[in-house]
Amino acid sequence: MTQVEDITREMRLDPDSVGQGYFEHAVYNHWDPYEDIPQSDLEADREKMINDEDLTEEEFEEFMMVLALFGAGEEAVTEDLAPMAIALDDIDDQMFITSQLYEEGKHTQFFDRYWREVVLPVAEERGFEATYPTNQRFFNEGYIELFEKNEAAMEQLLTDDTPENRAKAYCHYHLVVESVLAQTGYYGLTSTFSPGGDDDIPQRDFPHLEGLVQGVTYIRSDEGRHVGFGMQKVQELIAEEGVDPQVVQDTLQELMLHVANTVSRLTAITDPVPLVEYSRDKLTRRIEIITDADAEIPDVETLVEIDDSPDIAAADD
Repeated sequence: MTQVEDITREMRLDPDSVGQGYFEHAVYNHWDPYEDIPQSDLEADREKMINDEDLTEEEFEEFMMVLALFGAGEEAVTEDLAPMAIALDDIDDQMFITSQLYEEGKHTQFFDRYWREVVLPVAEERGFEATYPTNQRFFNEGYIELFEKNEAAMEQLLTDDTPENRAKAYCHYHLVVESVLAQTGYYGLTSTFSPGGDDDIPQRDFPHLEGLVQGVTYIRSDEGRHVGFGMQKVQELIAEEGVDPQVVQDTLQELMLHVANTVSRLTAITDPVPLVEYSRDKLTRRIEIITDADAEIPDVETLVEIDDSPDIAAADD
């Protein structure tokens, strides 16, 4: 068989590319959802919730709902992102997408572990209903529609891979599911169950759940890379491939309705108003950057930096 020489490049990888830079950062900052979350921290979380005399079944129900939403979301994107890896034709970008798939799988594993080792034992000990994270009562119409649209946007890349459809796919996954919905939810969790965050979010003083917050911190760091990659790609598609910025804005605004619909359900353990405002502010900042060809995407270290001060909305933008 005659081998065809690839004369378009000298080496297979470009260490200066966006995709390779993010991939290397993912490798160097690897964490293990079992090894790096000590068993003692989860045991402490469990005991704190068991001994929280003020904890009501309504609050625990919402706590379960939040964890179920995150676990299902991580599982969904683990399954749905594969078409993008197939559609991309740059090896450096493909490598980074594979690292995202791996990381979403790790996030899924963390939430599964937390449910088994904390949620179920607390429910049993407190006499609350012990249920599973797949219970359909946790998932409202807005949440389901958001992830159905994400799946459809990814699958479309397999049959109609155009610059506009790529931009929409990045908007669905990287800029809404991860950058807005997930980051808003994680900020709500850290505000409620740690000393950091916004004091206006928790409805009362809840115990500091160190195991949960530690896992969330690792996850947020991973997703800072994911968000930055998506922002870079959408900005390039607008500036270099002629994608209409209005298409991007319309897609993001349409999906934002599902985010608000999901976040506004949280009323027992958090105040949904500042969370919805936070999510809208984050979306506005993303739009401002990606639709401006001259705007500089924050470097990867800035994107993964975790700052739980009340003005965190500006920290990763």
